[in-house]
Amino acid sequence: MMSLEKYMPAWLKRIGLVSALLLFVAGIVFWGGFNWALEATNKESFCISCHEMEENVFKEYQNTIHYTNRTGVRATCPDCHVPKEWGPKMIRKIQASNEVLHKILGTIDTPEKFNKKRHELAQHEWDRMKSTDSRECRNCHRYDYMDYTEQGNRAARTHPVAFDQGKTCIDCHKGIAHQLPAIDQHIGKQNEGAVEISHGDKPKDESK
Repeated sequence: MMSLEKYMPAWLKRIGLVSALLLFVAGIVFWGGFNWALEATNKESFCISCHEMEENVFKEYQNTIHYTNRTGVRATCPDCHVPKEWGPKMIRKIQASNEVLHKILGTIDTPEKFNKKRHELAQHEWDRMKSTDSRECRNCHRYDYMDYTEQGNRAARTHPVAFDQGKTCIDCHKGIAHQLPAIDQHIGKQNEGAVEISHGDKPKDESK
């Protein structure tokens, strides 16, 4: 019977075939466990497991078209805040460790604390989205697939101009899913120092 030993690389001879197989199986188990943990922390239920998110931004999000709409298609927390590509996702997860630290420190554990830091928190996310050309938005909203005849008057008029100017989604659509801090933005209505969420106007029916 022909021996396979002479075909084995030196490192495999040193550790033995059985040990190599055990290491291979252990690697699969580790990767499976790592991927399971990654996906478990990439669900809406995990995002709102702390009261800071559930009692503040999640309640605001429930009043928007991204939460409930006529088609039943939802954009959940990770859809907007976590990249789908593996590399950027890992970077975002590492950055999120800072959020865990501030959860422990109680930095935003009351509505008053949260609202005091609302602008700072929002600005961090706007800057991130701006730097990636609103990557998570464009997972669903693609410029080249837009039918302007189905859009509201303002959107149909503004989108082509914005695209020609090289603008990205977050340049105009701040506050699309959460209450805005008191900032200067041309989209949205002022509401006691903050800005109400606005989705634009439907096209006028010229036949009436």
